[in-house]
Amino acid sequence: MSAQEQVAVHVVFRPMAEEDLDWVSQTEQGIYAFPWSRTNFADSLSAGYSSWIMLVDGQAVGYAVLMLVMDEAHLLNISIKPALQGRGLGTLLLEHVCAVASRAGGVQMFLEVRASNEAGLRLYDKWSFVRIGQRKDYYPAVNGREDAIVMRREMGRQE
Repeated sequence: MSAQEQVAVHVVFRPMAEEDLDWVSQTEQGIYAFPWSRTNFADSLSAGYSSWIMLVDGQAVGYAVLMLVMDEAHLLNISIKPALQGRGLGTLLLEHVCAVASRAGGVQMFLEVRASNEAGLRLYDKWSFVRIGQRKDYYPAVNGREDAIVMRREMGRQE
């Protein structure tokens, strides 16, 4: 982050609501070649998944969807608006969902990440996620399919 970008910001996390779905869906479309649909997000809300909006200085900048089952958490989606990526906001959002999972009694968190997502892999490695497997041809890709790296993090670990 440059010195100009290092300004004080006010970060708030609030539960995702139905009125957020248009913004979330539009943002998702701008991030991914194969995005979740608005219906995917609506279904997550209906299912009671822990879904969050991240606001910086009152503006929505990111979102996350976390499925909590018994003592496990599964991070289904975590995204920051493209123009704001690389500024540490993803780290703050991941820290928030890890705290949510811990407070809910989560002992471990799982996720899948595209094998080509180097920034995501670096972030998850930094947060003590361990690569535990691979799902062959898991994600759609421009030239066919792409593998997913399956990762797990023991909750309560210090970063």
